[in-house]
Amino acid sequence: MAQSESFTPALTAAGDRTRKTVVITGAGSGIGLAAALRFAQHGWQIGLIGRGEAALRDAKSEVEMAGGIGHVAMADVSDSAALELAATEIETAFGPIDVWINNAGIGFYGKFTDVPEEAFRRVIDVNVMGTVNGTRIALSRMKPRNRGTIVQILSAVSYRGIALQSAYSTSKYGLRGFTEAVRSELINERSAVQITMVHPPAVNTPFYSHAGSVMDKAPRPPPPVYQPELLGEAIYLAATSRRREWRVTGSTVGFAVGNTIAPDLLDHLVGLVGVAAQKTTRAAVVSARDPNTFTASTKPSGTHGPFDRESLASSIQWTISKSPAAMRFGFGLLAMGVFYAARGRR
Repeated sequence: MAQSESFTPALTAAGDRTRKTVVITGAGSGIGLAAALRFAQHGWQIGLIGRGEAALRDAKSEVEMAGGIGHVAMADVSDSAALELAATEIETAFGPIDVWINNAGIGFYGKFTDVPEEAFRRVIDVNVMGTVNGTRIALSRMKPRNRGTIVQILSAVSYRGIALQSAYSTSKYGLRGFTEAVRSELINERSAVQITMVHPPAVNTPFYSHAGSVMDKAPRPPPPVYQPELLGEAIYLAATSRRREWRVTGSTVGFAVGNTIAPDLLDHLVGLVGVAAQKTTRAAVVSARDPNTFTASTKPSGTHGPFDRESLASSIQWTISKSPAAMRFGFGLLAMGVFYAARGRR
């Protein structure tokens, strides 16, 4: 049974309907918290769902300092009944849900044959079934009203499996197929409900500290690494636009394109280079380890992980991608380059 608690006693049962409402799972840290803060800056009411009470309390305080209104409802997303209760509680506080963000996710590092069966299954339960549960619960509310947006937080790994992350790769690949299927069904029904995908690159969040592992060294994101605020912006744009998906940074685009045109080459690159790139013995990373595969973390961890000094705050690809005019300009330059290259060969 989920335990839920509101830390805003002044809210009425109807909520403030001059503000829109977003629900974010896995909202206590990392990308989820970065997204919550972005919505807060725009004055939204934010339902914060997660397992760790201390992290959610801190997240709610940060949201309200940023200009939003927060409400905490504790639930493990793999428990559909608990998640349903959390959604009902948020609706009671705020009114109808405008946007639902399926962000909750965990990882477990190690070569496939070393990863315990129960750990592999747990990643699938949280990442896949958690998103399936959230999508079903959101649709049950949005379809009768014929409005609303569901945002699935996937990954560059949705396009390219990666060594040492067999369970995570399975979950993200599967969720892309799941989302495409549901989106097609909504189109068939002529529904106005939107469902979209955001594909992050490696991001400097506590994900790597929280991930389980059977490796000889601590997990770390493969470079290049980006700051979570970039994803907060991407998720807000995904929630407030009608684009099918958002690939964030050149890393994600490279995975998607490279695995389409040269998958065998990527197999070898990931196998030969990718394993070492995901391990570290750096003291700050090792000391930050706080695995939460089976139990929630008991302490807040914020948006950032221990990789600030190497993380990038911006991306040329992202700047172009989020602007239709810039995209057209970029494609124009690419077309000109191809034209002149072909002319030069002639």
